[in-house]
Amino acid sequence: MAEGPELIASSPEGESPKNSSGTADASSTTNAPSTAGAAIRADAADAATSGSDAYLERRTLRGGSAGPLLLTGLGVAYVVSGDFSGWDSGLAEGGFGGLAIAAVLMGLMYTCLVFALAELAAILPTAGGGYGFARRALGPWGGFLTGTAILIEYVLAPAAISLFIGEYVESLGLFGLESGWPVYLACFVLFIGIHLWGVGEALRFSLVVTAVAVAALIVFALAAGSEFSADSLNDIPADRDAFGANSWLPFGVLGIWAAFPFGMWFFLGVEGVPLAAEETRDPARTLPKAMAWSMGILLLLALVTFVTATGARGSAAISGVGDPLVQALQPDGEPTVFSRIVNYAGLAGLVASFFSLTYAGSRQLFALSRAGYLPRVLSLTNRRKSPYLGLLVPGALGFTLAAASGDGARMLNVAVFGATISYALMSLSHLVLRRREPELARPYRTPGGMVTSSIAFILACSALAATFLVDQRAAFITLGVYGVALAYFAFYSRHRLVAAAPEEEFAALAAAQADLTRD
Repeated sequence: MAEGPELIASSPEGESPKNSSGTADASSTTNAPSTAGAAIRADAADAATSGSDAYLERRTLRGGSAGPLLLTGLGVAYVVSGDFSGWDSGLAEGGFGGLAIAAVLMGLMYTCLVFALAELAAILPTAGGGYGFARRALGPWGGFLTGTAILIEYVLAPAAISLFIGEYVESLGLFGLESGWPVYLACFVLFIGIHLWGVGEALRFSLVVTAVAVAALIVFALAAGSEFSADSLNDIPADRDAFGANSWLPFGVLGIWAAFPFGMWFFLGVEGVPLAAEETRDPARTLPKAMAWSMGILLLLALVTFVTATGARGSAAISGVGDPLVQALQPDGEPTVFSRIVNYAGLAGLVASFFSLTYAGSRQLFALSRAGYLPRVLSLTNRRKSPYLGLLVPGALGFTLAAASGDGARMLNVAVFGATISYALMSLSHLVLRRREPELARPYRTPGGMVTSSIAFILACSALAATFLVDQRAAFITLGVYGVALAYFAFYSRHRLVAAAPEEEFAALAAAQADLTRD
């Protein structure tokens, strides 16, 4: 394993770091008798351990708060808002056939990725999630690159969703409110407040709201299914200038690739389940089970939602609208009982995704901060074991972006670009660990092994390239954020990593084992 940066043990307050041996004046003992030197080193090691214990004590999450049901609900909550809107813009890129193929390929990518991450989460069940996996496989640079990409996704997505919540509140006439910064602020204050209350309460709230949204999708599928017509699927006129264009692929073969980012909307975020590892009961068993159940539910919801919505109203009619499911149930433009139910449930779906993505972002920030990749103060937890600054700082940033830009679509495109980077790096991490450490204890093993993660890696790279076809500006914004983050890491934080953090200890153990093997 390549030599990484010098790791440091932190003082109880996480301020004045000691060197890697835990001493400040090791050079002064060079000429002391060996027995005295050994005693001094032992005392220094005890002091470093004590300091590390105090450091981590102030950065501890509430363990055992989540079981299989809450984690499955969390996995669905990350994604469920994408069933209500967003995916329909892919019809304008690829038509029904192009988006259908893109959704199948992206469903395959996420399924393979989830199985690969389930193995990695069983090996390293910490709050670092994807960053922790990449840290072990790809070193500190790979870990930071992955963690930053995940943060981009989980900070910007809630900001964008807060804008959509505002639009729903205004369109439904709730409390006479209009979409604007007071609604966005209320979202962040209310839902971050629930998170600060405690993780158990937060996940139970998320489960209830998600159940409402899923029930509404079932109601929608039954109502729209009664109006289904196969002729409505391919009603977008074919662009005869596009290569391979026909009624099934109106924008040609390239339209499939351009629809990749929108096919992701049915699954975007499910990979965040491992971020709850430190708050899970028996994570090595529970996480793989919950991730598999979440992915199965999402695949089923994607199929019935996509097919019934386009078949009920037509691909052309719902292409690019803000509320495709509502429009699918209003052929005459007049609200119906079912369309009103779905409209209100769409708000529930947005709340569920906003709430769960806020949770995921706070845990990723917590893990990166605890290990020293970001300012360590951000990982402090309150009396209820919630990372309060890890919730408040991204929340403040998200609110500011939402209020200042008002461009939810652009922010989501940036989030998708960041997500695809993390998918490629996490899939690569699985491949590297399978090849480099085949004897590593694996409580759960990915079905298909390296073939599965190879498929995820190839499709993730394809999806990453496809984002340039959809929104080049969003891609370059993401790269700009990456540049600033990498400069911070290169010149500052990589020299101040915390050896006691679980992900760093795991990597250090691997390095020690590799040294013993070479010796």
